[in-house]
Amino acid sequence: MSTASTFPLEIPEYYNFAEQVDNYAAEHPDKQALVVVNESGESASLTYRELACYANRVVNVCAVLGIERGDKVIVLVPRGVESYGIYLGLIKLGAVVMPGSEMLRSKDIEYRAKHSGAKAVIAFSGISQEVDRIRPLCPSIQHYVLIGEQKPGWLAFDELLADVSDEAPAAKTRSDELAFLSYTSGTTGGPKGVMHVHGWPYAHLAVAATQWLDVREDDLVWATAGPGWAKWVWSPFVSVLGRGATAFVYKGRFVPEKYFELLQNYSISVLCATPTEYRLMAKVPDIESYRLPALRSACSAGEPLNREVIDTFRRVFGITVRDGYGQTENTLMIGTFVGMEPRPGSMGRPSPLVKAAIIDEQGAELPIGQVGDIAIDKSMVALFKGYLNDPERTARAFRGDWYVTGDQGRMDEDGYIWFEGRSDDIIISAGYTIGPFEVEDALVKHPSVAECAVVASPDPDRGHIVKAFVVLKKGCEPSEQLVVELQEHTKQLTAPYKYPRQIEFVSDLPKTTSGKIRRIELRQQEQK
Repeated sequence: MSTASTFPLEIPEYYNFAEQVDNYAAEHPDKQALVVVNESGESASLTYRELACYANRVVNVCAVLGIERGDKVIVLVPRGVESYGIYLGLIKLGAVVMPGSEMLRSKDIEYRAKHSGAKAVIAFSGISQEVDRIRPLCPSIQHYVLIGEQKPGWLAFDELLADVSDEAPAAKTRSDELAFLSYTSGTTGGPKGVMHVHGWPYAHLAVAATQWLDVREDDLVWATAGPGWAKWVWSPFVSVLGRGATAFVYKGRFVPEKYFELLQNYSISVLCATPTEYRLMAKVPDIESYRLPALRSACSAGEPLNREVIDTFRRVFGITVRDGYGQTENTLMIGTFVGMEPRPGSMGRPSPLVKAAIIDEQGAELPIGQVGDIAIDKSMVALFKGYLNDPERTARAFRGDWYVTGDQGRMDEDGYIWFEGRSDDIIISAGYTIGPFEVEDALVKHPSVAECAVVASPDPDRGHIVKAFVVLKKGCEPSEQLVVELQEHTKQLTAPYKYPRQIEFVSDLPKTTSGKIRRIELRQQEQK
């Protein structure tokens, strides 16, 4: 059984998201675009006109440096004014934004730079050391631009901004022109460079921002995703600015009680958070003491949301937390849309933009209730345009007329889709997508490790955590001290969120006759 797309959408031939924001700023110059709050409670705001001027300066700085339309720029910045202004400026110019998490390590940055042929890096001081380590290895990078504290060998971003005009025209970008290059974990090999075009935000705004997140012009919207992730482009960036709303940005660590205080004190009307954040918020002992009368729309994405969270938020706040499902390769494809009754445990129904089905290994649609691969019609307008420089992995993502998500599920008689598990080895923990290969590659570099296998292990708060099964070299003995040492070793070689929270020492790993590790056996063992 499949569900048909009910919302035909024609993408215009030319489109530039930053120009759309520019036009809104011209009509509403004094409307707040951003409200930024730090852990100390200090706040700052930016109007749409101020944000547009900031983006224009970014365009002009790029012109000074010789960064042109089509050039790829790695952006390594945390939440804040800079992320919005830099992304808008690069889009307006027609350059290609390469989102990068502030938690990336030198190996991650090196891979992205070499694989893409990136021309420049714009980074904040907290990650500059990691970038410095890869300079001799990445000849394509011509410019290193640093925000904040200055260092030798870096161009001062703030000084560059101060010396240029705050007026700049938007490039007349074709809708099929490359705009975003986001990297996502793969089960084998390096991360995959997901290509999205300028028309992607247009398609995302048509349904995801309006019928799922339900952003309206007078909303204060808090979407907790950080820059560097596709979800940040989805919700805090495109969904908010594209609807003329105000983005609430919290530059602090996640503490559930603090989140409730912010929601209450700032009268936030739309919230988009990860299931892990919702789960921990629902467990706050005095949750009934908080009052959230302004909150009218709450959404969750990244992994399935459990019934307990939905029931708690309904009981205490009278708000239904609506689940959503999408990937770096697309947009929101399946969800509990406005007005839909949620079925706890279900992703919801396919977006009006999407024709979805459950298919078998030959690409044939399966009947109601049968488990198979969740697939999307490959003509869906917000689907990625392939993996950069990787025709083989691009081809493997499709089966006949279907894009295969890599997740398995079943569809009920009402078109609701129920997640059954990953069909590959990808781990989703607290909303982060983690490839086991990256973690295994880091672990085996430790002198005590002979071989290892990494899988997802169920966790009540994070959904899943990374667990490593480790075979030690002869003469090495398991110990709690070695567990900590391996965890810290992994954090040094790859982004810290990828480290194995559990390590089990074993004498051998299950393998096929050809010697491949059978992670499926280890995953099944963890489910028991």
